[in-house]
Amino acid sequence: MTAPRSLYVQSAPIISRDDAQALAKRILYFATADSTRVTIRSGARANSRFAVNQISTAGDNSDTVITVLSSFGKRSATATTNKLDDAGLQQVVANSEKLARLSPEDPEAMPELGPQQYAESIGWSDATATLDPVLRAAAIKTITEPARTAGLVSTGYIEARGTALAIANSKGLFAYSRTTESVLTTTVRTPDGQGSGWGGSAHWDWSRIDAASLGATAIQKAKASKEAVAIEPGRYTVVLEPTAVGNLVQLIAGALNARNADEGRSFFTKPGGGNKVGMKVVDERVTLVTDPLDPDIGSNTFGADGLPISRTVWLENGVVKNLAYDRFWADKQGKVANTSGGGGGGGGGGFGGGAGLKMNGGDGTLDDLIAGTERGILVTRFWYIRPVDPRTILYTGLTRDGTFLIEKGKITKAVKNFRFNESPIFMLNNLEAMSRPIRVSASESGNTGQAIVVPAIRTREFSFTSLSDAV
Repeated sequence: MTAPRSLYVQSAPIISRDDAQALAKRILYFATADSTRVTIRSGARANSRFAVNQISTAGDNSDTVITVLSSFGKRSATATTNKLDDAGLQQVVANSEKLARLSPEDPEAMPELGPQQYAESIGWSDATATLDPVLRAAAIKTITEPARTAGLVSTGYIEARGTALAIANSKGLFAYSRTTESVLTTTVRTPDGQGSGWGGSAHWDWSRIDAASLGATAIQKAKASKEAVAIEPGRYTVVLEPTAVGNLVQLIAGALNARNADEGRSFFTKPGGGNKVGMKVVDERVTLVTDPLDPDIGSNTFGADGLPISRTVWLENGVVKNLAYDRFWADKQGKVANTSGGGGGGGGGGFGGGAGLKMNGGDGTLDDLIAGTERGILVTRFWYIRPVDPRTILYTGLTRDGTFLIEKGKITKAVKNFRFNESPIFMLNNLEAMSRPIRVSASESGNTGQAIVVPAIRTREFSFTSLSDAV
């Protein structure tokens, strides 16, 4: 092979399209199974953590990992390696084929796809790909220095990823994309631990993340959240900042699985049988869309089996327009597959695949939503979110890092955090107003997560069930 013509993240190679195709051909040459699929994931990850107003750790790693799926009839298995010499490639193919021959038949196995047409992903940013330790440290300093000056304690995390993904199979399919993702989150607290504020953002393009602004937000919330008072749990009008909205709206995506709905195991199951496609389920102002070519999402344009991913409207004007069909269930139901799946599609996932989700919004700002609230609660974000009832998409969790009382259109005091029991479906049925949508960091762990673009919202009758002493 010729020397790789590779792009770099932190001086680590990201495999090029030509080199990925050549590598896949080498692997397929060794295959003897009825059909073989090769997945190549070549990536680099860079991160920095900070605590007590200083960087605590930083790291960079890279790898190229090969996964081989071998199939003999309806028997299949996978094997994985990062050894790219001929001996390593031959061994991973042999291991995959050996395991496949020993595997039970999968009655829902689908044949490999033939060649497909793909749109080229837009989600690559040189600003993210070159986010070296010096640049990460400079971003962190815009948070730690103001926090130190204010007598506060800042912590946080920056991560940047660059990934090339290639899929090839023995039927002539080949797909390739390269994407980047970056995230910055910070929590700032008062020295006594009584006040806590948070700021965070994620985007495939690092230049779209304003570290100083996120730090300033977290500092302001930490100062404002001191001396929080307890108020009675109950049903309140709430103003949810975009991150809090993203924490909950993304849970709808996980429930969009068509098979679960058709088999009676989902919120999207229609009473009496069938699914809710064509039925209104939330406020008519709500539309939820997956679009890998949206400038804020920039995700892969194909799924794990090479199925193309294109713009899909899930809810439009409050009405269910589509559910997620993997190839097996689509074939069984006479539908068009719109999500990858390897058979056995009864899992709990929705569209999956990191395809991203965008909710439309309004023309106002967060300040407008607050100003229009007679009495309510402002929520910065949620965490420790756990399922309660999949039939209603009911979840429980806690508010965190800045929860405030709104009276007559103004924030008047910090309040103790709450436990909530709520469904994003109920939340979006009680919708009053929305701001413009923005990309958020909706992952509890603070990693890059899935692309989520949502507005801030004001909604009625949000259920807080108890108080929490955590900040």
